[in-house]
Amino acid sequence: MASPAFEDIAETFAFLDDWEERYRHLIELGRAMPPMDPALRVPAIKVDGCASQVWLLPRIDGQGPGARFDFQGESDALIVRGLIAVLHALYSGLPLGEAARVDASAELARLGLEGHLSGQRSNGLNAMVARIRAFAAEGAGAP
Repeated sequence: MASPAFEDIAETFAFLDDWEERYRHLIELGRAMPPMDPALRVPAIKVDGCASQVWLLPRIDGQGPGARFDFQGESDALIVRGLIAVLHALYSGLPLGEAARVDASAELARLGLEGHLSGQRSNGLNAMVARIRAFAAEGAGAP
């Protein structure tokens, strides 16, 4: 169910030998993301549960069954910004109903993140996934 962009990230993570290289790659992914306009960083889109500041702005491209999920994200922490880039690769462009059903835990486990993120970053990652799933479910009309 993972997108080609996420598959590329998973392949790169598998190729990199140690976690220092993987952290550097994660930071590079975050740096490559387009920045979010500071005017959009409002409390309504701020993600609670993250140690750093995180904003996620959902967007639905299209209407009806062909509607696709997308979002913009921003953080004041480089590694978290990289995690946002990973989540963007995982979810962006999926049909709304499919985005709401992504098994993010299983997909992210392929990267081996759980053993290498601090408790606070893991909690923040889970909060971001929950927010994305809620956005996608709401957009798909799920109760």
